[in-house]
Amino acid sequence: MFKSSFKHYKMRSVEPDLSEVVDFDNCDNDFGDVLQSRLAMPVTIGESSISPPPFLQPLSKWRCYTLAKHSGLMVIRNPFTNLGQRYWIARCLRDYPCAPNIVNLNEDLFPPAARANWWSELQSCADIQKAHRLKVAMRWTTLGYHHNWNTKVYDEETHSPFPQDLSKMCEFFATVLGHSNYASQAAIVNYYPIGSTLSGHTDHSEPNQTAPLFSFSFGQSCIFLIGGKTLDERPTALYLRSGDVLIMSNESRLCYHAVPRVMNAPEEPWSSIDDNTDELANHLDNLALNMELYRRVNDKDFWLPFANYVKDSRINMNVRQVL
Repeated sequence: MFKSSFKHYKMRSVEPDLSEVVDFDNCDNDFGDVLQSRLAMPVTIGESSISPPPFLQPLSKWRCYTLAKHSGLMVIRNPFTNLGQRYWIARCLRDYPCAPNIVNLNEDLFPPAARANWWSELQSCADIQKAHRLKVAMRWTTLGYHHNWNTKVYDEETHSPFPQDLSKMCEFFATVLGHSNYASQAAIVNYYPIGSTLSGHTDHSEPNQTAPLFSFSFGQSCIFLIGGKTLDERPTALYLRSGDVLIMSNESRLCYHAVPRVMNAPEEPWSSIDDNTDELANHLDNLALNMELYRRVNDKDFWLPFANYVKDSRINMNVRQVL
């Protein structure tokens, strides 16, 4: 059932029927198993209220969705500000693919400079065909504990420093959603050109399989399949759009999931800016943000190459606790 659904939504010869895809922007009676909720306000730790970092909307505006058929699965529909989306897109493209983080680029096909700083090489490449080849060849980079794709295990001796800004953001989400003592230790950032896919799999390599997985989407939209513990179970198809946060915990943590289709987004929230950067001064003491980058993504010329990338690509940050 899972493979059949994957093939259906992957179809290229004809446009597949998308009527059964859950759209969180249009949850009507056809999707009665989708439940919407708001966070209990105020959210506190002890006697202190929790305030979101400046790249997130106020907690009162978050729209959280759960599915009756998939216990432990939650989607938060774009809690990011537009400037916040720009920041994370830029971090994923400019910074996270840099050494000592590991990328998928084959050492026989790409020079060391490209594997050490892919974005810089891409921006300096004057040959249009070579630049396109370099762009679409980048499919993932790993942060923190690096997954061994051959042995399917994490080597405690093989890891690089985990980005503090990403760690702090995930810990904030975990705290707000009631997952105490969460630690961000490993991440894979996936790069999906329109037309690419990710086949069905489970995330079972982590010794700690009780901590939630956090998945952040930016750029173009996709269809995400979430199934059960076996491939015999029929999955549910969801639209994930830019800024959406998907959390897999409890029963859904070890379920099969996949991305059979990446498609053009109905809107591009990263294209406009409506944020007040003056408020950043109130958060500098407790943020691990790259402040120089946060300010520069508001500049039209600086932002242009990032905008050109995401106009036909999707970025996904998938963060988990390993130990």
